[in-house]
Amino acid sequence: MTVDKPELRIDTSKPHPARVYDWLLGGKDNYPVDQQVAERLPAEARGNAARNRAFMHRASAWLARNGVDQFLDIGTGIPTEPNLHQVVQGITPSARIVYADNDPIVLRHAEALLISRPEGATDYIHADARRPEAIIEHARGLLDFDRPVALSLIALLHFLPDDEDPYGITRALVDALPSGSFLVLSHGTADQHPELKDETESTYRKGAIPLRMRTRSEVEPFFEGLELVEPGLVFATEWYREEPAPVRERSGFYVGVGRVR
Repeated sequence: MTVDKPELRIDTSKPHPARVYDWLLGGKDNYPVDQQVAERLPAEARGNAARNRAFMHRASAWLARNGVDQFLDIGTGIPTEPNLHQVVQGITPSARIVYADNDPIVLRHAEALLISRPEGATDYIHADARRPEAIIEHARGLLDFDRPVALSLIALLHFLPDDEDPYGITRALVDALPSGSFLVLSHGTADQHPELKDETESTYRKGAIPLRMRTRSEVEPFFEGLELVEPGLVFATEWYREEPAPVRERSGFYVGVGRVR
C-alpha cells in the first residue's frame, strides 16, 4: 500500500504526546520541547510506557493466534519495533493493518508502518481520532467490515478531556465493527499511585497537553456493551492469556480487551 502525504509542518515549538511517549520508550524521534515534558514526569513514567507497550504486544499476538487477521490501530504513535503489524504478521502473514494518527512526525515515518509481509497489507491514514467516521471510511478501503476487526486504542483516550466526548468517539468506532470484533484499550490512571496524579497532570498541562487520567469506574464505560475477555479490566502487568506471565508491578494503565457481541 501507499500513503498520501499532505504537506504538514512538524511544530517543534510545542510538545506532542506521541513524541513524549517516544522519549519515554527510549526513542530518538522527539525534540527538546518534548524532552522537557518527559524529563519532568515522575520516574515511573518510563516503566509505565514500557509496560503499556508490552500489553499491546501480548494482546495483539493473542488475537492473531485466535484468528483475528484485521487490525485498526488509532493513535499509532511513532514506530517502535516491533510494531503492531510486525507482531501480528509474524503469526498470521496475511493479516491486514490500518494505522491512524494525527502527528506529522508519525506521517513522516509512515513508510516504516507500511512495510508489510508480502502475503498481507498495511495502510496509514493521517487523521484525528475526533473524526471517527472519516477513519472508518478510509479503513474500509483495506479492511473487510463484514468480518471481525480488532480496534486498538492504546494510550490514546486519556488525552481526550471529557468535553471532547471520548466515550462517544469510542462508541462510534465500536458501533462500526461487526460481531466478533474486539476493542483493545489501555488508559492512563493514577489508581495505583495517587501521589503522582497531580504532578503528572500538571507536567502535561504546562506543556499544553491535556491529560485526563481516569479511575477504574471511569474506564469501565469504554467497554459498555462488550464482553470483556479474561482477566477483564486490570492493570497492564496483570493482563495476559498465555505464559509466561508478566512480572507484577505497579502500573499507570488500565487495560482490557472486549469482544463485540
